[in-house]
Amino acid sequence: MKEFFNSYLQIIKAMEIKDFFDIAIVALLLYVAIDFLRERRAGKLAAGVGMLVAFQFLCNLFNLTAVSFLLENLFQFGIIALFIVFQPELRSALEKVGGEPMKGIKSFTDAKNQTIITEAIKEICDAALKMSSDKTGALIVIERSTKLGEYIKSGTVIDAELSDYAIRNIFFKGAPLHDGAAIIREGRLYAAGCFLPLSHRDDIVKDLGTRHRAALGISENSDALVIIVSEETGIISTALEGRLKRGYDYASLKNELNRVLIHSLADDTSKNRSKRSLKNK
Repeated sequence: MKEFFNSYLQIIKAMEIKDFFDIAIVALLLYVAIDFLRERRAGKLAAGVGMLVAFQFLCNLFNLTAVSFLLENLFQFGIIALFIVFQPELRSALEKVGGEPMKGIKSFTDAKNQTIITEAIKEICDAALKMSSDKTGALIVIERSTKLGEYIKSGTVIDAELSDYAIRNIFFKGAPLHDGAAIIREGRLYAAGCFLPLSHRDDIVKDLGTRHRAALGISENSDALVIIVSEETGIISTALEGRLKRGYDYASLKNELNRVLIHSLADDTSKNRSKRSLKNK
């Protein structure tokens, strides 16, 4: 045991400044990974893997050769299985990382179109409130930086002007496209009757139906903002980044859409202007 700690002490003494930076970057990456997995179904699996790693460390520490051998071989073959199991989470993470640079590229254009976005928000809120009072079920997806082309293909492309009446007409009970999701792209009612991936999380309230699971599923796989109107209760909810919020009225829903769709764009625009001004200096 003494030799073990002495060897680690020698390693610490031999470390340079770049090694501390290296450790700090690894710690940051681990923090981001843990934060990403914490509220997803893979979180429990990641915790189990972490326990196995800690157990292997203890086995090496106490020279348990047989157990260490078994765990080392398990990790060698299990890494492929982990990539398969974590595939939805890895895809979601990579899509969001790839979407961040696109926000900066689009911010100027989006800022110019804030009037269109403001009008779209008003129409969506008007429709959601009326459908809530009528207990008309609805699932409205607002596309942001992550393109939803694969889900648009599952429905019917409309590409029509967005209006309160058009939204309510799609989700009217008995209408051909009322069971699927409506997707809004660039302030237009782009598609309807679309099928979305369902979330497989086991911590979702049992009272919530397929619409809410679909809303969580698409929000876990993209940066889309989703509005849900419950057919049973009329409660208005939103889903964003795998998180579900419920109990909106007109004012709170409008504030939420403004915060996500307009204020975030304004922040991106101001950041880009600051960067450009610093470069010019």
